[in-house]
Amino acid sequence: MRIGVLTGGGDCPGLNAVIRAVTKSLLRQCGAEVLGIEDGFAGLMDVAPRTQRLDWERVSGILMRGGTILGTSNKANPLASPALTQRTLDNARALGLDALVAIGGDGTMALAHGLAEHGLPVVGVPKTIDNDIVGCERSFGFDTAVATVTEALERIQTTGQSHGRVMIVETMGRYAGWIALEAGLAGAADVILLPEIDYDVDAVARVCRERETRQRYTVICIGEGAKVRGGAMTVERRVADSPDPLRLGGVAHVLREQLQPLLHSEVRATVLGHVQRGGVPTPFDRVLATQFGNQAAQLLMAGQVNRMVTLQAGVLGSLPLADVAHQHRNVPLDHPLLQAARQIGVSLGD
Repeated sequence: MRIGVLTGGGDCPGLNAVIRAVTKSLLRQCGAEVLGIEDGFAGLMDVAPRTQRLDWERVSGILMRGGTILGTSNKANPLASPALTQRTLDNARALGLDALVAIGGDGTMALAHGLAEHGLPVVGVPKTIDNDIVGCERSFGFDTAVATVTEALERIQTTGQSHGRVMIVETMGRYAGWIALEAGLAGAADVILLPEIDYDVDAVARVCRERETRQRYTVICIGEGAKVRGGAMTVERRVADSPDPLRLGGVAHVLREQLQPLLHSEVRATVLGHVQRGGVPTPFDRVLATQFGNQAAQLLMAGQVNRMVTLQAGVLGSLPLADVAHQHRNVPLDHPLLQAARQIGVSLGD
């Protein structure tokens, strides 16, 4: 067997752990040849495909490294035109690939599904700090992002205490609020605002005013996809040549402008941005990524292609790519963490 491996979409802690596990499992168990595709689908779409040989030595010592040794792209779209699709398929054929392992988020899974429908066997590995892939209760990279945001909230809190301020911290997550919810709880945020629950400015202001008289400061954790009731998400910019053209960001600054006239305290906003993607993966993410990579290798060796590795109820499995493509996994409104947040007095802005 000759297997291609690529990492698509945004970078994420744990990608190298997956590359390592896929490669070592295939080398050790069936003697397969593994080719790394550089810069995601871009490396497979080029007139001359860009690859590197993945052997035991190449993937040794990369378990704890952040980012991806293969590079990635969140703009490359092999389905953008019939000509690009055909070139991608021709390149895969010329490389002698029996199958492709695509490690990425919902966008990468959608592209993988499209290529599978055109005849390229694919196994998907779910990757996203957003934790928003359908059929997978936990994606690697999420735990690391939550840990990073939690630390930031702890640091922000000391400034809020010292100056008597309202401190707003904006997280990534796109259309799902998993990062803001879990980090907000772990970081003792007083208000957690999610894309799934439109916030009311007056409700948030009431929490801040009550805390002005009692504890002097308020910490608000807000997901980048959150929006005021009756309003729209805050779009930082649009990227025309990307499969997902909307780049969200800046809602913390919008909320600051909404709150400041209603409060005596000074309101400050911090957008964490790409620090949430960087750095070494947590031990949890290293283990999960290793399990996912090994599971992908098992699917390949069993001939089970055009499927994505999943984790459901703590059990590794797989689902057809068709079942997960073009979908998002949002926080259910009856999720136990939302109930716990309300019961301990955290405001969700509604």
